[in-house]
Amino acid sequence: MRPDVEAGLARHIARRAIVVGPLVVAVAWIARGADGAVAAAIGVAIVVGNFLLSGLMLSAAATISLTLYHAAALIGFLLRLVLITVVMLLVAHLFEIDRIAFGVAAVVSYLVLLTLEAAAVVRRGERELEWTS
Repeated sequence: MRPDVEAGLARHIARRAIVVGPLVVAVAWIARGADGAVAAAIGVAIVVGNFLLSGLMLSAAATISLTLYHAAALIGFLLRLVLITVVMLLVAHLFEIDRIAFGVAAVVSYLVLLTLEAAAVVRRGERELEWTS
């Protein structure tokens, strides 16, 4: 049976968010106050949710067919970007939050978490992923 590599990568990113998230929230607190910290926490949560959805979607598609996997990777990426945008716009519209902290936290946490995971895979720090050994 094929290991769920994509879901595993998403879980690693979520674990890293336990460290990165509070740092992003702390910086937002210092820069924008309590409202900025709350907005940053919501932004980080949306990004982590996006990574987890991506991992689950790609793992499920990989068990069905390579063609579906490729479609899920390409179309899923675009759909998840749209989903992030819609969720962020909806949250910003429904709640009075610090939009600058919200957006900056989402972008920064997305890039930092993705970079940390890529660096770990390149360093072969994720030993349980079958394709890296």
